[in-house]
Amino acid sequence: MDTKQYTPADYKSDQPVRWCPGCGDHAILNVLHKAMAEIGVAPHMTAVISGIGCSSRLPYYMNTYGFHTIHGRAAAIATGFKVANPDMTVWQISGDGDGLAIGGNHFIHAVRRNVDINLLLLNNKIYGLTKGQYSPTSDRGFVSKSSPYGTTEDPFIPAELVFGARGTFFARSIDMELATSQEVMVAAGRHRGTSVVELLQNCVIFNNGIHNHITDREYRADRTIHLRHGEKMLFGKEMNRGLVRDGFYLKAVELGKDGYTIDDVLVHDAHTQSNFLHQQLAMMDGQELPLAIGVIRDVDSPVYNEEIDAQIADVRAKKGFDTLRSMILAGEHWTVE
Repeated sequence: MDTKQYTPADYKSDQPVRWCPGCGDHAILNVLHKAMAEIGVAPHMTAVISGIGCSSRLPYYMNTYGFHTIHGRAAAIATGFKVANPDMTVWQISGDGDGLAIGGNHFIHAVRRNVDINLLLLNNKIYGLTKGQYSPTSDRGFVSKSSPYGTTEDPFIPAELVFGARGTFFARSIDMELATSQEVMVAAGRHRGTSVVELLQNCVIFNNGIHNHITDREYRADRTIHLRHGEKMLFGKEMNRGLVRDGFYLKAVELGKDGYTIDDVLVHDAHTQSNFLHQQLAMMDGQELPLAIGVIRDVDSPVYNEEIDAQIADVRAKKGFDTLRSMILAGEHWTVE
């Protein structure tokens, strides 16, 4: 067993970081180094796989195995890598364009299969590397180089895709929330199965301030809620607001008003198999209800690569396959002379 205590420096490469000054990717990279050190998996037992986009440059800045792949195919390659190398820890880095547009099909099927990979989805609601086109998460009416009169379509909400694909882990953080980002990355790394972490990230060049309505220091406490398993769902600058049930829906209330007390406030259960409340929490948008950050869902379920290994072992035992030749000759076959 590896008992070495790793530090963030053990996961840093010697390559200069080539992102725009002020880009949220810098904070995410810094936190990922810290999270990996806290998890404690050796760098040589770690692989970081990405697609195409600004965020997908991240493997160059890791002192681990890395693979900068092709547009939208990071999840497919991460899946194959994990199945072929089950002892390795695999992190996938994708942007909202790479992961949800050309890579959308691979994204939902990786989640559906519950492959044991950790998927970080960096969401700045824009295509940055290709210079400012709208992305699958851009809001309706968004004006960009490819939508000069505003988009006429509704965006994907990443959490909704995860739950639609029966995901077992979903968490969210904001690039400037360093402690929360580390908390959810560590939880993702310790989860068995596909973990999806949405990181709301700022693009200072093409979409600067897109998340300001929730991230601005003046009202962040009132427009976000940090969920922790087993704790009351409280938020606000004075932590005097909470989430309660209102029929089938959630409602934000102020303690001491309209008869509401701390006893009425819901307790977060990230481990319940039912995703009904998890999805409601993940869909809050920071307007009528606060945006949820932290680990929203974290449940156990069969893991794809482990099930594949078990199936192979079972078939080998039943069929007596001990070599490739014995497997080939076990079925109908003939000899060409």
